[in-house]
Amino acid sequence: MLIVDDCIISDNLVEVCFCCDIDKCKGACCVEGDCGAPLDKNEIPVLEKIYPIVKKYMTPEGVAVIEKDGVSSIDVDGLPCTPLVDNCQCAYAIVEDGITLCAIEKAFRKGEIDYPKPISCHLYPVRIEDFGEFKAVNYHEWDICRCAVAKGKSSGVPLYKYLKKPLVRRFGEEWYDELCEQCEGKSW
Repeated sequence: MLIVDDCIISDNLVEVCFCCDIDKCKGACCVEGDCGAPLDKNEIPVLEKIYPIVKKYMTPEGVAVIEKDGVSSIDVDGLPCTPLVDNCQCAYAIVEDGITLCAIEKAFRKGEIDYPKPISCHLYPVRIEDFGEFKAVNYHEWDICRCAVAKGKSSGVPLYKYLKKPLVRRFGEEWYDELCEQCEGKSW
């Protein structure tokens, strides 16, 4: 286990190699599961602000869910998450060329908004759990990402390096630099 600031970080971030292989998984993480992607409470006003821009990229079913229930939902633990279409696919999910992608990310890549997507989506397969005094930063192992683990192993990219951009987005450059220093200084 590693500790950076108030975060307890699973060794899996160093030990597991990972590189998303969307051509094989087809974006299943946006479709499968029992609830939407976790949201930080601060992300809800952002989603409300960008929704009018993102809406044009969404499916009619996703738009209907947002129009009826709002830009966020509440999961079984009472925490905010993205809403789902038919208790399955994220309301923000779109399909292009047989691959499920994010309408929010599409608007971001086109330069229409400055918010890439919910941080939990950007960080996946890492999940952050807030315990007040500390945060747990853990790898969420899921069968649908087996191809990403295989691709990561073949390229030799540890999870913490693969997720540099979202980790910096969430915790900052200094935090990430400290994580790298600890990862490279520890004998695995």
